[in-house]
Amino acid sequence: LPESEILEALQFAHSHIVKICALQDEIIKAVGKPKLAVVKKEIDPALKAEVEKRYAARIHEANKIQDKEGRENGVSEVKKAALAELAESFPGMEGDIKKLIGSLEKKDLREAILTEGRRADGRGTRDVRPITCEIGVLPRTHGSAIFTRGQTQALVVTTLGTAADEQKMDNLEGESWKSYLLHYNFPSYSVGEVRRISGPGRREIGHGKLAERALEPVIPAEDHFPYTIRIVSDILESNGSSSMATVCGGSLAMMDAGVPIQMHVSGVAMGLIKDGDRVAILTDILGVEDHLGDMDFKVTGSAKGITALQMDMKVKGL
Repeated sequence: LPESEILEALQFAHSHIVKICALQDEIIKAVGKPKLAVVKKEIDPALKAEVEKRYAARIHEANKIQDKEGRENGVSEVKKAALAELAESFPGMEGDIKKLIGSLEKKDLREAILTEGRRADGRGTRDVRPITCEIGVLPRTHGSAIFTRGQTQALVVTTLGTAADEQKMDNLEGESWKSYLLHYNFPSYSVGEVRRISGPGRREIGHGKLAERALEPVIPAEDHFPYTIRIVSDILESNGSSSMATVCGGSLAMMDAGVPIQMHVSGVAMGLIKDGDRVAILTDILGVEDHLGDMDFKVTGSAKGITALQMDMKVKGL
């Protein structure tokens, strides 16, 4: 469009926005209710001091346990002890006690990384957990792979089909057909939980879409490889970066199925711990480093460049 027409359209839109905002102001003046005052709940300073004095050292010792389950059990034991021992002195403050123990755990883990460069599993900031790759693990599939990085493991299967197996997509632009699909499953047992099995949730959809986008640049053109490709990743164990394990496992499973992909694609999740001017960048983050840290930055790519990325930030700026 000519610049004059674009400017005219913007002015028209702006005039209507002004009218709508004015109407909203009139409605608020006529029937609006006063905003509720939100009073921030303050934790009893005496309780805070008591928890720190009695349990900071015990949390520090629990955080030294490098095994995920052992460390979590150690912190849980300290929490149980605090609830039992402080129940009489601070009745009705169980929620505050749990919150304070959680704060001690977070502070101690972050401080160990910033001052000692020691992470929850004993690694340095740039260390990657041991990696194991296996292919052809399932005898009756077109392609399969198990990718293991530390305590994160993905079983990935590639299935090939014909054009009749393409997925019909009903989009705003109209109907289309999709010949490359990636589905990600995160069963509760992968993190030691028991819950109802249902359809894909926010996590499954988001992680699956990221992994699908990561591998899409190396998918062969239909005139070169006229098959429908479906990749399914089941997370068998998770301690951080399961979507990146899906990317690595998906690349391996496609190669095992004979898909002529252009090159191998892998992925890694990077983390951040920031306290004032002190900063630590973490490679291949754990679940607890994602939870208590300041960044989850997933990057995928080949030797030639980046294919996908996703970033979650808990601090301002980049």
